[in-house]
Amino acid sequence: MTATETNDPATGAEDVAWDIETLVDGKGTEGALALLDRADEMAAALTAAAKGKLADASAAEIAAWLETQADLLEAAHRAANYASLRFATDVADPANGALMAQIQERTAQLSAELVWFELEWLAIDEARATELVHTAELASHRHHLETARLRLPHVLSEAEEKLLANKAPTGRSAWVRLFTELTSAIRVEIDGDEMPLDAGLSRLMHPDRAVRKTAADAVTAGLEPGLRNRAFVFNTLLAEKSTEDRLRNYPTWITAWNQGNEATDASVDALVEAVVGRYDLPQRWYALKAKVLGVDRLADYDRGSSVAETNVHVPWNDAKATVRDAYASFSPELADIVDRFYDEGWIDAPVRDNKRGGAFCAYTVPNHHPYVFLNYTATPGDVLTLAHELGHALHGYLSRPQGIFHQSTPLTLAETASVFGETVTFERLLDQTDDPADRFALLAQQVEGNIATVFRQVAMNRFEDAVHTHRREIGELSTDDFADHWSRTQTDLFGDTVEVTEGYRTWWSYIPHFIGTPGYVYAYAYGQLLALSVYAQYEAQGAAFVPSYLELLGAGGSQWPEELGAIVGCDLADPAFWSAGLDIVDTQIARAEAAAEAAGRV
Repeated sequence: MTATETNDPATGAEDVAWDIETLVDGKGTEGALALLDRADEMAAALTAAAKGKLADASAAEIAAWLETQADLLEAAHRAANYASLRFATDVADPANGALMAQIQERTAQLSAELVWFELEWLAIDEARATELVHTAELASHRHHLETARLRLPHVLSEAEEKLLANKAPTGRSAWVRLFTELTSAIRVEIDGDEMPLDAGLSRLMHPDRAVRKTAADAVTAGLEPGLRNRAFVFNTLLAEKSTEDRLRNYPTWITAWNQGNEATDASVDALVEAVVGRYDLPQRWYALKAKVLGVDRLADYDRGSSVAETNVHVPWNDAKATVRDAYASFSPELADIVDRFYDEGWIDAPVRDNKRGGAFCAYTVPNHHPYVFLNYTATPGDVLTLAHELGHALHGYLSRPQGIFHQSTPLTLAETASVFGETVTFERLLDQTDDPADRFALLAQQVEGNIATVFRQVAMNRFEDAVHTHRREIGELSTDDFADHWSRTQTDLFGDTVEVTEGYRTWWSYIPHFIGTPGYVYAYAYGQLLALSVYAQYEAQGAAFVPSYLELLGAGGSQWPEELGAIVGCDLADPAFWSAGLDIVDTQIARAEAAAEAAGRV
């Protein structure tokens, strides 16, 4: 990787835009709507042929109906992905918003039309259902059918389920869209230059503390104007979730999410408890970092600062080569797929006005290919983000043969491939680095990535737990209430090693996961610790590990998490599993501490 110190804002990624028209056969909005027309026709035919008949149907008949359902969902999901990806690149374009709203409304109607299928499946008695899922005809659908039955105690009547499905576009999804538009419109002004929020946040990695402080103050100022609006959106969604959980008889705010992740409340509690119990690890790191930076105590805006002594700029082509070579060192097959993402318009990389912030991978549908979305600002962290999102993309690409019901894993395993790819890239960079100062900078970046993904995400889970509980037991939260819960849970994480400044108290208000996927954040910690354990298996086995890893990716979500973990030698049912993953982080911090001494930084 060629990295230079520069003030040039150009990244080389300015023209890296994806081609999403292939989702709709190059027909744009007309093509998306035609796909929905096709899905509606298939849904009506399925309802006419099968409604009221599942209870007495043979395994072969149910399998045929599931294949029809898969085909219509493929068509609908193509249209929905087209609309959402178009919207993500320009949330201010009214045509993009209108198309997404139209498709959300129509897919909600489609979901309502098909509610009967799951309800009839759940109405079959347990003995008969067990017999059916173990037939050869339903083998490829077994896991989908088994996981559906987890929802049996929580489903409502068909009329109620149809009502909720039809109202969805004007409920949660509408509020999520509003939040996305509000946050995408946030502008940060630094030294007279106005920029998107992500560009301002990226300056928090700058080695100069004055630059970081200026950026943090600018971010706080940029968040202030719409703070009450974003708090209102959050409050509304907290109340909406409380209502639905009550109607569906879920005992806690996160139970439904855990169930969707095929995890029990107890297992998630064990993960959270294990991570909170090792908050000493991030505190140990932040104490060391304060010494390295020459300050008595870090401020919150110092946490992500580079310990490199120059501001490193990584052009897009260098980042591409670095990540591609890292994947090639593990598996030429994976590297060849990475090349397709680079060469065939499957990535959208530059920061643009009105583009959604952050990074993600959209799997789309099994008969297409995934897409990668970035806001590339040419920092070393962005290189690892590219590796991370391509890990997701490879997972989605290789799991396409599993079909639409099993292509995606539960979110607790969804980060496994992304973190693994990021770690492979990191270790390759480290092997190529001899200078003690540069090695320390890389190791520091690795430690901070794990702290952000494991400990910070669990701290954010604690924030979510606090605000959901507050909304249910006390009532609507003020902006100060949100800030108090945010400050407290962040201070629990930092201990006395990091000062939580007054401005930082509002930074909860731009985080999309709290809004769009409540409860999601712990899955990052779950996936990170699992991926570290998977990588430890690779270190121990070398090339012999590659086939089992590719088998894991290809399996998608076709098995229970414990079965998927077993493919790569990880026992997710072992209570000590999380502690073992945290021990790996402990070892990484020790390695960074030794590197700091070797570089003369402490």
